[in-house]
Amino acid sequence: MVPPKKHSPTDRTQSWTPCPQLLGIVKRNPLMISRWVLRWMVLGTVCGLFAGLYWNILEWMIHILSQFKGLTVLIVMPLAGLIIGLVIHFLGNPGEIGVIVDNIHFRGGRLDARKNPAMILASLVSISTGGSAGPEAPLVQVTGSFGTWVADRWRLEGEDLRTISLAAMAAGFTALFGAPLGGAVFALEILHHQHVLEYYEALMPAIVSSCASYLVFATITHLGIAPTWHFPQYGLHNIDDFALAIAYGIIGAVAGWIFMAIFRSCDRIFAQLPIPIYFRTTIAGLALGIFAFFFPLTRYFGHEELDVILNENFPAIFLLTLAFAKMATISMTVTGGWRGGFIIPLFFTGACIGKAIALSIPGLNPALAMICTMAALNSAVTRTPVSTTLLLSKLTNITPFTPILFASLIGFFLAPKVPLIASQLKKQIPIGIERTGSQMESGKPSTD
Repeated sequence: MVPPKKHSPTDRTQSWTPCPQLLGIVKRNPLMISRWVLRWMVLGTVCGLFAGLYWNILEWMIHILSQFKGLTVLIVMPLAGLIIGLVIHFLGNPGEIGVIVDNIHFRGGRLDARKNPAMILASLVSISTGGSAGPEAPLVQVTGSFGTWVADRWRLEGEDLRTISLAAMAAGFTALFGAPLGGAVFALEILHHQHVLEYYEALMPAIVSSCASYLVFATITHLGIAPTWHFPQYGLHNIDDFALAIAYGIIGAVAGWIFMAIFRSCDRIFAQLPIPIYFRTTIAGLALGIFAFFFPLTRYFGHEELDVILNENFPAIFLLTLAFAKMATISMTVTGGWRGGFIIPLFFTGACIGKAIALSIPGLNPALAMICTMAALNSAVTRTPVSTTLLLSKLTNITPFTPILFASLIGFFLAPKVPLIASQLKKQIPIGIERTGSQMESGKPSTD
């Protein structure tokens, strides 16, 4: 006898009340806590445990490898690039956000866990040695594929499987940023360049999973409880601040166009090199080492380096030069085959530009200039205006987040028509565009 199919509250084709079993649970439990809520919590807890373990290992590696400075980075970083290339060559190309978005759209949310060993090893080496990419993308991929594995164990299909994968992705992203609501929205918002929440039925599972992951990660690492960056105090007392937020949004959008042009130029250069992936990553490591020698603040993904920008007095021209250098290192990191995400690096870049503007024009509030430029730049590149606002409000402890929202929306609306993550278009596009777009963070090396 074929067992009857079990329907979940996330199935689009089923309503909540017609299911007798679920109706019975609701009647007996006025708090609406069902087995599905417990499943989402367990999923988030496991993702938080992995994220905490990953972060602790990463911190230990950074503590050791960050001691190599000066001329030694010209040796350490090319060597790290060789190791990354060999990992990818022998264990397979792990891909990143671009591939994840494709899988969510076209494979029903099924993410391949077989790529995780290559992703974990390559990203740990990439980030710990000083690549300009952060751990958010590796965490999202690994936890998302774990969600797919769990969904298979629970015999879920269709929208239910996609929902669990998205909830696990949100849990992985939330662990790093310490913002459960922002992480949940980001996991859904990153999937499309125009529709903010396409798979809206996954929002509540993503929020519940993110909350569980946040608590576990914060307990293990003690991160995410306090603000990550201590910005100068800012209070919204003047309607003119909204006009300034819009102006900063325009500047951030322009910076986004510049970054995407640099990124695609680096991508074309690497694509024209008919060499194995381990040569490609080694060349990228050498280029990153040269930038790190002349601009030490371009090394690493900006988690701690942004505090240096906040606390030190740098000339405006240096900050603008540093911002362009950071754009170049982010581009070379990702297109050169190194692994990691670039949300925090983009925040660092926006902070440099915003502070340079505040220094150049007396009377401007540096906190407003920095955070609005950060928001607009990230929104223009990743097409995530809502989650960017929520994340920055949490990371900086700036409570009047309405100006941040204005800047994020300006960056979103003024972004190029073709996004950098070409898979956000959710349709087949010309090869030339796909090469420069979806390869962003999808990590498609030209040769292997």
